[in-house]
Amino acid sequence: MKDIQIFSMIANSLKVIYTIFKSVFFISIIEEVFMERLLTTEEVAELLRIDPVTVRRLVTRGELIGYRIAGEYRFTPAGVESFVESQRVVASISPGPDHPFARFTERARKVLSLAKEEAYRYHHDGVGTEHVLLAIMSEWEGVGARVLNRLQVRPSDVREQIETLQPAGEQPVGDGQLGMTQQGKASIELAVQEARSLGHHYIGTEHLLLGLLREEAGLASQILLKSGVTLEKARELVKQLLATDQTTSAPESEQHGEP
Repeated sequence: MKDIQIFSMIANSLKVIYTIFKSVFFISIIEEVFMERLLTTEEVAELLRIDPVTVRRLVTRGELIGYRIAGEYRFTPAGVESFVESQRVVASISPGPDHPFARFTERARKVLSLAKEEAYRYHHDGVGTEHVLLAIMSEWEGVGARVLNRLQVRPSDVREQIETLQPAGEQPVGDGQLGMTQQGKASIELAVQEARSLGHHYIGTEHLLLGLLREEAGLASQILLKSGVTLEKARELVKQLLATDQTTSAPESEQHGEP
């Protein structure tokens, strides 16, 4: 009788362990599918052969492990969405993790995400140098914005010139149709070159600004030149500000972490 009771206890314990393991494994599968493949709720449900309502319930209630971890570190859904969008923008112009684009600082990535938002706002069919310029200036703590502030370039004046030279479109552009323009991509490549020439192993907002100035075919370069901003002036100020930051606080690359 005693042996039967012991066996029953072991069996029940194993059953509980199996149930817990199955639950954790099931949730982990959902998380992995969402994160790695970015599937829709319906696609996840079909893949796992479960009801889509179950998947939605887990997401809505925040019962996935990732949600609990995010909560501990006070990540907000809006913040995560903004970060993911910035990764998509960088990925659209980056061929892989070993490419120089992978060395963008967090702030530089955010600038690219904000640039896309600016293009949406004006119903433009591509993310151009003018949108990147507006985004740089909106990140006022970044080195790029500080350089422009030192040169007395006001965001309101820049926006007014953009709206005059590149009026808003009549119809909004779909998400899948909005990519970097030829000038926009060229400015990014030139930003990478500027980082290399300065001996920097990261790409920050200051390099994005220098890239805009070097891409003379872009609208941003034309506006900046009209405002009295030259490549030489901007480059010299970048060096001065970075030298000051090194003695007073961490530079932008350290403040925001390198990918």
